[in-house]
Amino acid sequence: MAQSRPPGSSSGRPRFGRRRSLELAAAALLAVLLALDQALPPPLPRPDGASVVLARDGTPLRTYPSGDGIWRQPVGPERVSPLYLQALLNYEDRWFYWHFGVNPLALLRAGWQWASNGRVVSGGSTLTMQVARIIDPPPPGGRGLAVKLRQMARAVQLELRLSKAEILTLYLHHAPMGGIVEGVEMASRSYLGKSSEHLSHAEAALLAALPQAPSRLRPDRAPQAAQAARDKVLARLAEFGVWSAAEIEDARIETVAAQPIRGHWLSPLAAERVRRQARAAGRPATALTTTIDIELQASVERMLLDRVNSLPPKVSMAALVMHNDTLEVLAYAGSADFADRSRAAHVDMVRGVRSPGSTLKPFLYALALDDGLVHGESLMVDAPQSFGGYQPGNFQASFSGPVSLSQALQRSLNVPAVDLLDRLGPPRFAAMLRAGGLKLRLPAGASPNLSLILGGAGTTLEELVGAYRALARGGVSGQPRLTAAEPRLEARLMSEGAAFIVRDILEAGGHPDRPFAEGVQRVAWKTGTSFGFRDAWAIGVTDHHTVGVWVGRPDGTPNPGFFGANVAAPLLRDIVAAVPTPPQALARRRPASVSSATTCWPLGLKLEATDPAHCGVRHTGWVLDNTAPPTLPDRSRSDGLLATRGACGGAGERHAVARWPAALEPWLRDAVPQAPGCETQAGSGTRLRIAGLEPGARLKPAPRLPHVDLSLSVVGGEPADATVYWLVDGRQQRRARADRPVTLRLADNGPHAITVLDGLGRYHRVDVVVSGLPERQAP
Repeated sequence: MAQSRPPGSSSGRPRFGRRRSLELAAAALLAVLLALDQALPPPLPRPDGASVVLARDGTPLRTYPSGDGIWRQPVGPERVSPLYLQALLNYEDRWFYWHFGVNPLALLRAGWQWASNGRVVSGGSTLTMQVARIIDPPPPGGRGLAVKLRQMARAVQLELRLSKAEILTLYLHHAPMGGIVEGVEMASRSYLGKSSEHLSHAEAALLAALPQAPSRLRPDRAPQAAQAARDKVLARLAEFGVWSAAEIEDARIETVAAQPIRGHWLSPLAAERVRRQARAAGRPATALTTTIDIELQASVERMLLDRVNSLPPKVSMAALVMHNDTLEVLAYAGSADFADRSRAAHVDMVRGVRSPGSTLKPFLYALALDDGLVHGESLMVDAPQSFGGYQPGNFQASFSGPVSLSQALQRSLNVPAVDLLDRLGPPRFAAMLRAGGLKLRLPAGASPNLSLILGGAGTTLEELVGAYRALARGGVSGQPRLTAAEPRLEARLMSEGAAFIVRDILEAGGHPDRPFAEGVQRVAWKTGTSFGFRDAWAIGVTDHHTVGVWVGRPDGTPNPGFFGANVAAPLLRDIVAAVPTPPQALARRRPASVSSATTCWPLGLKLEATDPAHCGVRHTGWVLDNTAPPTLPDRSRSDGLLATRGACGGAGERHAVARWPAALEPWLRDAVPQAPGCETQAGSGTRLRIAGLEPGARLKPAPRLPHVDLSLSVVGGEPADATVYWLVDGRQQRRARADRPVTLRLADNGPHAITVLDGLGRYHRVDVVVSGLPERQAP
């Protein structure tokens, strides 16, 4: 028979029920907390527009503030000085890696100190709670218990979602440092002018102290207050034995001195370009790293600033330096002075489309070499010629007569270049350049023509630098890269042999028999000037780098007297000298396809393949594939050949003589040795010729002008200082030296006769027709 329980004894069920109720209540509370956590998550920072573009070493090139005007530069704990992390954690939160966002012991200590002293001695906030306050700031003036509890709740939420490293990174990015500066890296750059990776003990303590009262402790405005706060941090670190007494003492001696906060921009146009490209690609980032070398960039910008005051108003400059192996851009100056709006400083002339002047000539000669049309010492004709009515002249307004290909390229003569382009074809030349990454821009509806080689199409400094790189890398061009993430784009522009020959011509004249200097910085360079002095260029190639310079007005206005050789070339020389190079130059290897040969003018063939009677002049130069092509056919002969003839000789002696191009006749008497009893020129003596005017030309005036002006020169005037007389319709209009160009004016419609006459009675006449002039009123 079961015994009944004594009165007052309790059953186990009620006790179990109470425990069960507590568990359910705890579960319900946890569920409520989790629901609140999900409903009210911490507002983790999102991209707000603040970004910074960096040089290759992490130095800021240009900072972009957030929507509320704050400057930040992201940095991770691994890129910050260990001294700063030691100062920060030991001063703010020694138990950061051990608590769950809230340190109960620190809160109890803070409460006891407040109760004992009647004021706040220490706040008890952890580093996580400070991050919570940064990302979820209290309302203005909020400092009560409710605010503290909110920070504690947010801190726990952060600890549940983020690792300790991520929480620390948030602090490093967003800690207030005074004014518009947030984050340790931006503060270090702004106040100290250095990266936070290289802080001294005193600097680390200073930056650790600033967030305590960022406005009051700004070192650029209140250095004494900032120093007192720094010393307080040092005292705490000494108390904890974090740093030695000697280190603390040395840090105390260091005076706080900070530079004013201002934007120190370098290569701002390159930075803007990188930022826009990242946004366009859907990859906006708070930090974008470029390939810019900060020291070289600063040097290049100083060179431009040193020259800017000597330039006329509104004239700007641009410069680009590229590494030949990596294609990385090491210096990028899109304008002369980014702060000078009068010079269109915000227009990036590294990418501006402009007329390249003569800078395309090396690529034309390379194409002619690869086609087997010429060799390094081919006879070229620099004399007045007409190409379907197109009559190019030279920059110096004179002609040189017979020149070698290397001389024509080195001296940038126009007629030989136009002659070659006419034979190769402008469309083919433009296609070759496009395939190599250099795109020529033509007016709408226009097609490539002979003016291409003299700047009759547009291109950019960036594309020219990429194309010239081919001269130093076996004929392969490359597209300059501003970031390491950009693809490496290369293209074959010319053969390795043609690249070697053209580079050697631009570097030293293309003479294989010259002494070769080892260990010397060698530069192959070319200048260019566009029509009307609108653009002055200089491009240089060394073993390791390609450098480009442009000078002009971004709006395209002419700058008389400004040309590549006197404006752009000196700047190019200084930049090349400033570019760091390895102590030893690269060993120059001559391609197997290139060899040295002696050739004979006028036929242009190798010495051993030429009859001695036909070898008027010998030249030693480079040939490609062991082949010396003959001199280009003579345009003035119906058969186009440079044949030989035997109609000369002295008594009892006859000689076969090679025929020279007829256009060279005025130069041959003094410039070319003659065989005994023979004339080496095509005609019977030197004669005058008018250059710059085609017989039968039909002329019209420029808009709104009541006359036609003709710019003419004479070829064959001997000596150069002899006087020649210019006649229009039989009446003398001008008298000038034979080597000086003149301007003649035609004021009536109808036929006109232009005549040049010298003191020896020699003359040349050209008949033209003028139309389109306003009719004169009868008196």
